[in-house]
Amino acid sequence: MFAKDIGIDLGTANVLIYVKGQGIVLNEPSVVAIDSETKKPLAVGHEARDMLGRTPGTVNAIRPMKDGVIADFEITEVMLNYFIKKINGKSFLSRPRILICCPSNITQVEKNAIKDAAERTGAKKVFLEEEPKVAAVGAGLDISAPCGNMVIDVGGGTTDVAVLSLGGIVNSASIKIAGNVFDSDIAKYIKDKYKLLVGDRTAEEIKLAIGNVYPSEKKEKMEVRGRDLVTGLPHTVTITSDEIEEALRESVYIIVNTAKNVLEQTPPELSADIIDKGIVVTGGGALIRGFDELLTHELKVPVFVAENPLTCVAEGTGILLSNIHLIDK
Repeated sequence: MFAKDIGIDLGTANVLIYVKGQGIVLNEPSVVAIDSETKKPLAVGHEARDMLGRTPGTVNAIRPMKDGVIADFEITEVMLNYFIKKINGKSFLSRPRILICCPSNITQVEKNAIKDAAERTGAKKVFLEEEPKVAAVGAGLDISAPCGNMVIDVGGGTTDVAVLSLGGIVNSASIKIAGNVFDSDIAKYIKDKYKLLVGDRTAEEIKLAIGNVYPSEKKEKMEVRGRDLVTGLPHTVTITSDEIEEALRESVYIIVNTAKNVLEQTPPELSADIIDKGIVVTGGGALIRGFDELLTHELKVPVFVAENPLTCVAEGTGILLSNIHLIDK
């Protein structure tokens, strides 16, 4: 069996693995459940995510990635090993070449940590690529031409904004405000307004069901269950999409202002290209209703959501693996 080429989108919320010739073979939450006494992993991925906020004292459900970088090195290694074994990434005769994605503005130390974790899973060679570049490729943009492309990748831990031309990043910004912060904002809003305590899982469900960042005609409601802070008993309240818009407003505008700053620093020729082509939004955050409309309104440039925003980065690794000679410098 020949060595496999593997592309990994090592996200704060999810890990996606692309195998050359097979497509995306794995899409699981980046969560590991460990026994707090023996430190042994009990579950990884979907199974571990179901345990979040529901574990007894002896079991810890951990997200080893924080803000797009490795927060817990050992647990990340356990997670990567488990996923690569699951897709039969290592055969007895071969060690795979791995292309792994990282946020655009991380330090060399953080890059080395990601590289080390991949190498320890038995990779023959590890390539690192910046996430917005890979997302742009996965979204179908031709970044090799001498013209400007702009991408906003709203993931779980970071939002990356980048202007690309001639296969490279002209300028970029990476902020630690993305999907996970949106969940925290929703939980905090409900706690402050209704004195109701909800977990991260519930906050994420609210975001997916009635999340909205731009005023719209369509008003939606949802029943939310949690623990009443006054009585300490379970309680139910009804939340509207307008309230979610209010809860997310501050964080969303930080993303808008980051995009404005990147545009302001873009050379005028490339700015002209971006006005013609528009801006592409990728990542899970792109799925929040009204996000593209809000960006179009604020940036005065057409904004489009990529066809498969959740899998853009993984699909981009697949395209780059097919042209590995371009990144194997």
